[in-house]
Amino acid sequence: MHPVLVEVERSGFVESRHRGSVAALAADGSPAVRIGSPDDLVFPRSANKPIQAVAMARSGLALEGELLALSSASHSGEDFHVEGARKILADAGLTPDALRCPPQWPLDLEVAVRSERSRLRMNCSGKHAAMLATCVINGWPTESYLEFDHPLQLAVRVTVEDLTGERVAATGVDGCGAPLFAVSLTGVARALRAIVTAEPGTPERRLADAMRAHPEWTSGTDRDERRLMNAVPGLLVKCGAEGVDAFALADGRAGAIKIDDGAMRARTPVTVATLRALGAAVPDELATVPLHGGDAVVGEIRAVGF
Repeated sequence: MHPVLVEVERSGFVESRHRGSVAALAADGSPAVRIGSPDDLVFPRSANKPIQAVAMARSGLALEGELLALSSASHSGEDFHVEGARKILADAGLTPDALRCPPQWPLDLEVAVRSERSRLRMNCSGKHAAMLATCVINGWPTESYLEFDHPLQLAVRVTVEDLTGERVAATGVDGCGAPLFAVSLTGVARALRAIVTAEPGTPERRLADAMRAHPEWTSGTDRDERRLMNAVPGLLVKCGAEGVDAFALADGRAGAIKIDDGAMRARTPVTVATLRALGAAVPDELATVPLHGGDAVVGEIRAVGF
C-alpha cells in the first residue's frame, strides 16, 4: 500500500486520507523525490496531452500561441476555448462535425448553466481539433483518426516512447476516445522535462513556451493549473484524470504524481509539496484546499509526509 500523501481535516478531525506515489527529478534528470511506487505503470490520462501535442507538431502541425496551447488542453469549455477549437478546424477546412470526442458539459459550472452539452465544449476538443488538422496536413484519413493503427496514433506512440524513454507497456482508451499509453510516473516526469529543456524553436520547446505563456488556454480562467503557472516562473503543469499531475520547471526539475483513489482534490497540494521539495517557491495559498461548512471555512486538504 502506498504512503499517505494527503489528509482531509474538517473541524479539527481528520476525516479521510489519500495515498499515492510521486516521482520527481533534479535539474540534471537524476531522481530527487521518490514516494510510493514511482516506477509502477499508470495511464497518465490528460497529463500526456503535451506529449500528444509534441507528436502533432513533429508531424507538421504549425499552430502557434494560444491555439498551440489549446492543442494540449483539458480546458474548461469557456467561450474562447470553443472558438479556438472551431478556428483550428476551420483553418483545416473542417467543421465541428468531424470531432469524435464525446459531447459533454463544460467543466466550468458558470459556463455550463448558460450553454449546452456538445463536442466543442468537451474538455479535449482542442486536442481533437489539432489531431484532425494534423491529419489534413499529412493527407491521413480523418474519419478514423482515433484508431490504434492510424498514422497519427502511431506517431503519438513513437513520441511517447521517445520522450519517456520507455516502451509502452499497455494501450487503453481515454475518456475522450483517443488511445492511451501506459508508462511509469518516472517516465512521465522525464517526458515533461524533455519538453521544457528542448532547444528553442523545436516542436517540444514551442509547445512548452505556448503552454506557459497561455495557461488559461491549457486549463481555464479559474483553474489550479493556471494559478500555479502564473505564480511560479517557468513552470509547466498539466493535470490528468484519476488524480494525476505532471510538471516541469525551466531548469529541468520535473515531477509526476498519482493519487491512488483518483481524488482530483488531492492533486494540487501534493504537486505544491513536490515543487517545494525540489526547491521551488510556491505561494502558501496554493498549498492547501479549503473545506467549507455552510458559509465558513472549517478545514483544509493538505499534503503530508514531505
